Amino acid sequence: MIVRSFEDLEGTERHVKSESGAWESRRIVLAREKVGFSLHETTVYAGAEPPMWWYANHIEAALCVQGESELTNEETGEKHLITPGMMYLLDGHERHTLRPKSDSRFICVFNPPVTGREVHDGDGVYPLLTEE
Repeated sequence: MIVRSFEDLEGTERHVKSESGAWESRRIVLAREKVGFSLHETTVYAGAEPPMWWYANHIEAALCVQGESELTNEETGEKHLITPGMMYLLDGHERHTLRPKSDSRFICVFNPPVTGREVHDGDGVYPLLTEE
């Protein structure tokens, strides 16, 4: 059994902050736990221009628990207002941009799980890394 709090993650490699200051993420469960998914709490900050993301190698489900953001499907131009209690699932590896209207927190699940060492490349993609 694993029990962790957000406080446990502060100041560790599981607490990742973007260089631009647009977002930060606490990686609660990672590939090293070998449970088939990773679990994250991610905050995107209002006023910061977030990059376009494209999880070409992962499926992501994100549940909004705080704030308000505009989600744009960059492939279709379709926009959605995401508020607490709403989720989005990138089941087609959609290129997307999330523009927070206020600081917004999400609980996110990735499959396959991320290792925590991934860095978005120039296309917004996380490479597919595995644990040994």
